[in-house]
Amino acid sequence: MITSDVTGDTTASSISISRSTTTTSSSVVPPNARDEVWTSAETLPDGAISDSKDFGAGIDSFSSKCDGEPDVREGYFAHQSYQTPNRLVHAPAMHSETPQLLDWEQLMSANSVCTPRVFKSPFEYFLGEVLLPPAVAPDTGSAETDKKRQHVYNTMFHVPWRCELLIVTGFFVCLDSFLSLLTVMPVRVLVFLWRLLASKRKYRRLRADELSDLASLLVLAVGVTLLQQADISYIYHMIRSQATVKLYVVYNVLEIFDKLCQSFGSDVLQVVLNSAENVATCTNSALLREAMRFLLDECIAIVSFVFHSFIILAQSITVSAAIRSHNNALLTLLISNNFAEIKSNVFKRLAKDNLHKLAYLDTVERFHIVAHLFFVLAQNFLAAHEPWLNAFAWNAGMVFVCEILVDVIKHAFLAKFNEIKPSAYSEFLLALCKQTLTSQSKEIHKTMSFVPFAPACVVIRVLIPLYAAYLPGEFPWRLVVILFFSILTCVFLVALKILVALGLLKHASWYVTRHKKKEKLLHFD
Repeated sequence: MITSDVTGDTTASSISISRSTTTTSSSVVPPNARDEVWTSAETLPDGAISDSKDFGAGIDSFSSKCDGEPDVREGYFAHQSYQTPNRLVHAPAMHSETPQLLDWEQLMSANSVCTPRVFKSPFEYFLGEVLLPPAVAPDTGSAETDKKRQHVYNTMFHVPWRCELLIVTGFFVCLDSFLSLLTVMPVRVLVFLWRLLASKRKYRRLRADELSDLASLLVLAVGVTLLQQADISYIYHMIRSQATVKLYVVYNVLEIFDKLCQSFGSDVLQVVLNSAENVATCTNSALLREAMRFLLDECIAIVSFVFHSFIILAQSITVSAAIRSHNNALLTLLISNNFAEIKSNVFKRLAKDNLHKLAYLDTVERFHIVAHLFFVLAQNFLAAHEPWLNAFAWNAGMVFVCEILVDVIKHAFLAKFNEIKPSAYSEFLLALCKQTLTSQSKEIHKTMSFVPFAPACVVIRVLIPLYAAYLPGEFPWRLVVILFFSILTCVFLVALKILVALGLLKHASWYVTRHKKKEKLLHFD
């Protein structure tokens, strides 16, 4: 223990060090001073610090670094020994006649020269910042550097590329389901009615697929009929008269309702399909009860899908009003909506399965954007009186580019913050390809939560007045032109359906085979 008595102008110091191993001082040694002692102890040869005089010299060197703190030496040298980076150095007993510690005032004056690095003027500070060498991060090794570089490449290249592959493939899966509703389902209903009329049996219970097709056709017919009653021109002018901020609010509210209806509609469609299966397989005694349940579920499906159709129609009208405005409302709408989407998603903590669902939601959203742009295209055919094709192509391209950038940025940083590797998106794509190979297009609602009834109702609602604008006035020729347009549209849709379906199957088969070959190579290695 160190004791010191100071009286008047003269100082008498009485210093003794006890070899106590049970008590330590509570004083804190400055880190820089402690490092200096370690360094000085390291540079001494072995045995150079074994006697009291040499160790006192070390104390003097240490004390000159302590910024005038008298209790630093007490707290530090109260220990019996201290650890250097190379060896354990034992502090010998120190006596009061140590010449370096006789004059306390001299020790304090020696410590006063150790001033911190403080500049007296802004010029000195700036000059010091310029002349000092830049701080270089310590070398953490090539493995750590390669790991950080790989993280950067994943965020910039690998995740955006694989995410976009997944969304594009999912878009064509949605398109295939949409075309199946407009082509395969009506043909199946016609075949069913033909068999029913040609059958000699007076009564036959309908199969589950036949009930499902009839329910789908009923939903589509009711939805198109009710959408025909909507005055698009009135809704358009009402939305266009709003301010840009109100337009943004309206679009965001409609987008929220769209996602809610999409999620709810997937469950409703599955309930209708299950009810049809129960009606087809139940006993005769339970047939009435199951039939009533099927009718109730069908009514719920009609209400839900018709409401969703009106939501998508209102969204399409809002996009049309933004595109055709002259105050950059479309650009404002895209920027505000897309940045709000990035803000609401990119800092969330998501698991791998949740990221998978989010990618499917982005796929469905992109398909709905295509439906909105198709609505705008049809409206331009009907109402535009000046050249509009170049402006429409520019605006449509801007919408698509903004949507792609938002999806890429969102998924890149979600994968970065949640430490999800780019291979996860390859796994998502592999699962989608396997489902494409093993399931029918009408079962897409189970995997992607995509229900094509609402977009189909909107597209048919837009095509009807577009065809009607080119019909002649005379009745016989009018009927012929309607029949011609109907056949031409059916042929085009069937050809597009076959092309998309075969392309999807080919791509899915190629991707699954490629994945199996890669697994074999990895297993072989």
